[in-house]
Amino acid sequence: LIGLFLPGDSLLFTAGLLASQGFLGITALCVLTSIAAMLGDNTGYWLGRRFGPSVFTRRGSLLLDPAHLARAETYFSRYGAKTLLLARFVPIIRTLAPTLAGVGHMRYRTFLLYSFLSAILWGIGIPLTGYFLGNKIPGIDHYLLPIILLITLASVSPIVYHAIRDR
Repeated sequence: LIGLFLPGDSLLFTAGLLASQGFLGITALCVLTSIAAMLGDNTGYWLGRRFGPSVFTRRGSLLLDPAHLARAETYFSRYGAKTLLLARFVPIIRTLAPTLAGVGHMRYRTFLLYSFLSAILWGIGIPLTGYFLGNKIPGIDHYLLPIILLITLASVSPIVYHAIRDR
């Protein structure tokens, strides 16, 4: 939960770009990123599983009502796998989804499988994109800030879309 507001996609893309220039090793970057993503997910899951039910005790509370706990259980039994895969690519949501999966008592085996898949897709895919673009486009480092802005906008756009649509 500490990394809630830390940059993810843009930082990994930039790290991949730096790896293409010889500043980092792409293999180590992808392996370590994937492992860190899985460890973060598992930490969030177990924190949610351990402490979540005890937090949701205030009836009538906007956020901590026990009814929300029941809804989380229903949601994650139905949409948990898809949520974990897609949430990995959306800032803030990628940090909260594993914790909520733990709160919602998502089956750990299912959680582990989709956490692993999403960590591999994200931890390898984003840095490799930066790496390959860094190798293919000469002088791409001159366009780094606009690229990071585009990545940030693309990753935040689902949140903005749903916020506007729900209003």
